[in-house]
Amino acid sequence: MIITLKNKATKKEEKKVVDKIKSLGYLPHISRGNNVTIIGMIGEQAEKYKENFEAMDEVDHISEIEKPYKLASREFKQENTVIKLPYGIEIGGNKVPVIAGPCAIESKSVLDEIAKIVKDDGGTILRGGAFKPRSSPYAFQGLGEKGLKYIGEIGKKYKMPTISEAMSVEEVPLVAHYCDIVQIGARNVQNYDLLKACGKQKKPVLLKRGMATTIKEWLLSAEYILSQGNYNVMLCERGIRTFETATRFTLDLNAIPVVKKLTHLPVVLDPSHGIGIREHVPTMAKACLAVGADAIAMEIHPRPEEALSDGPQSLLPEQYKKLMDELKVLAQALGREI
Repeated sequence: MIITLKNKATKKEEKKVVDKIKSLGYLPHISRGNNVTIIGMIGEQAEKYKENFEAMDEVDHISEIEKPYKLASREFKQENTVIKLPYGIEIGGNKVPVIAGPCAIESKSVLDEIAKIVKDDGGTILRGGAFKPRSSPYAFQGLGEKGLKYIGEIGKKYKMPTISEAMSVEEVPLVAHYCDIVQIGARNVQNYDLLKACGKQKKPVLLKRGMATTIKEWLLSAEYILSQGNYNVMLCERGIRTFETATRFTLDLNAIPVVKKLTHLPVVLDPSHGIGIREHVPTMAKACLAVGADAIAMEIHPRPEEALSDGPQSLLPEQYKKLMDELKVLAQALGREI
């Protein structure tokens, strides 16, 4: 249930309600607006204590959250969540950051080469996989911790926040140590132990939608992270599996206005994985901006024919530069910035 405090409640009044929630064995989830503070008391049979809180002078009113994803819902928080990253980068505001880099970290020199391209042409966040979930057990599986060290060092060199994927509970603290954002890939969207581990650490989390995951299931997966106390969660639409075989996946642009109405969490779009065809990625990237993306993620590589992962969908540097110029013009027309 949601406990709404009286207008401009003091810290002392807020603490009194929080302490009461804790004394009952629940974890309080606090959302502070401009004038009103609401506290989520989430858990089984929380509603039975409704009258206890209604009797408190600090409380204005109590309401119940109808959605199964409580903390992710607009009922819990009406304002958009804005996630703050190093170097003054934000996701969820008027400016739309571009997350770019190789699918997999192949070597320090190649990653450095790509990072310079990303930075010089306006990208703001460096992506790169150190642990790679591959369909084939014989495909390149990533450099592991060595790759994380590379992206950590190069991110600092170019003053860009970094993101890489954790595939297991054990890898979460490792990725969080080297990177600024922990990614949960599409294949792990319902790996609940992994989601809870991400929720117990404080680095922002990018949660990719599974290739056969409904919007409700996606938001419930986000709820697992939020319920552990980490509210810095971003949702990433990266294409779903349909009957279509002409593209790698079907980028579900329909989902974006629906999701943004249901949740306060920022939504990132990944056109590279969504369509999987290099020549069409720029078109879909512009569509992502048009439907309201809070950030756009894409893959680039200077020599995609040599890439160890996802070469066919990786943009060439000249394609990336041209796209960034076009995105800046489109963003301005939409009243936003890149």
